[in-house]
Amino acid sequence: MTDLTNLGIAAIRDGVAKGEFTATEVATAFNAAVEAAQPALNAFIVTTPEKALEAAAKVDADRSAGKALGKMAGVPIGMKDLFATKGTQTTAASKILEGFKPEYESTVSQKLWDAGAGMLGKLNLDQFAMGSSNETSAFGNVISPWRRPGDTAPLAPGGSSGGSSSAVAARIAPAATGTDTGGSIRQPAAFTGISGIKPTYGRCSRWGVVAFASSLDQAGAMAHDVTDCAIMLEAMAGFDPKDSTSLNLPVPEWTEGLNADMRGKRVGIPREYRLDGMDPDVARSWDDGIAWLKDAGAEIVEISLPHTKYALPTYYIIAPAEASSNLARYDGVRYGLRDLPDGAGLQDMYAATRAAGFGPEVKRRIMIGTYVLSAGFYDAYYTQAQKVRTLISRDFTNAFMDVDVILVPTAPSSAFALGEKSADPLEMYLNDVFSVPASLAGLPAMSVPAGLDRNGLPLGLQVIGKAFDEQGVLNASLAIEQRAQFTARPEKWW
Repeated sequence: MTDLTNLGIAAIRDGVAKGEFTATEVATAFNAAVEAAQPALNAFIVTTPEKALEAAAKVDADRSAGKALGKMAGVPIGMKDLFATKGTQTTAASKILEGFKPEYESTVSQKLWDAGAGMLGKLNLDQFAMGSSNETSAFGNVISPWRRPGDTAPLAPGGSSGGSSSAVAARIAPAATGTDTGGSIRQPAAFTGISGIKPTYGRCSRWGVVAFASSLDQAGAMAHDVTDCAIMLEAMAGFDPKDSTSLNLPVPEWTEGLNADMRGKRVGIPREYRLDGMDPDVARSWDDGIAWLKDAGAEIVEISLPHTKYALPTYYIIAPAEASSNLARYDGVRYGLRDLPDGAGLQDMYAATRAAGFGPEVKRRIMIGTYVLSAGFYDAYYTQAQKVRTLISRDFTNAFMDVDVILVPTAPSSAFALGEKSADPLEMYLNDVFSVPASLAGLPAMSVPAGLDRNGLPLGLQVIGKAFDEQGVLNASLAIEQRAQFTARPEKWW
């Protein structure tokens, strides 16, 4: 039998449906892989082998009974620990929520279970999704399965969805959920040589997802390739009356619409993304992507997104402002950690609880957010940032009057070593420079592997599409995937 842990969503689902192997065999294989890799990679905060087997048994029983199987039937996945899972600890990688077991299921996770998926466990992440390297988790760093040749220094798997990217790249999960606020699906996908898509804002419900920045957070899929991402996104997406920002639109059959023929399509190349001092390997991979899409029949068009240079400072005003509001609920009163020193009053309890429960990066962003929302600075910072966000969104609207998709790098570099950038928050924030603009505009965007850099590490290319045009993003990404022929895998050391 083929090593089941090398298979992706489509191969597992179709193999189970055809009777080539059982869902229980698949779940057993991945459970064993998770158990073997967990001490080295730390990709999971909690493992749930029993839930993977329970879901698999139901799929096998349904198949034996001749019942119709769902889009994800027999596929065990990793669930980012930002999604509420009924009866299973949900922490957002923070001590302030350690031990919290929700009495409800997030809409996205419920949709996946309804589609026949099982849960291998809850994946590690940057605390409250705040970070680009998975070094801010209260449960320890996630380690990338990749290594630089001849170097044992542990590398960052990207963030915040670092547990998701590490697990999929190491083949201990065929797919995983991620969330993307400013690049947290796309950047880790690029760092680990997998595919990841952030859909249009509102395409996937945010109900039951621990909030970071409510006007930016969006769930998405991370998997081996474009087809697997399309399958998983179909299962995850859909209108949810419990989420006021949910799009009341039918979910297209993106998988059926996959087509790598780009004839008649125009691809925009924004001049503002050609940064001074750009990593030559990143620039080369971008040029390769342009050539691949041209080979697929697309017309390449230079475009301008003039307000791009303001995207990063705009994001790091708006996102912390929303975080400071969202995280105010963690006060030690209603649920989660409570630190109550002897003789302490209410204010003392608030302060002690938040001091003990939140990590340094979360505290930093809460303080930035509270500052920009304060009476003396609200108009100078927050109001101005919202105006600039509108201009950034308008830039994309104008560009899409002339092109169908936009092609840019996913990240300014390949994966860096843990500890290499964490001492300087500003340097860490610069990791989001290519991914933040699409998030501010709420547009669908996807990262696909484009090759290796001079250190033998993966690089990703990012396709950005019009609002609601996930199909266009997936198709352009498929054209790149077919031409890049990316087959590199990390050499197993764990």
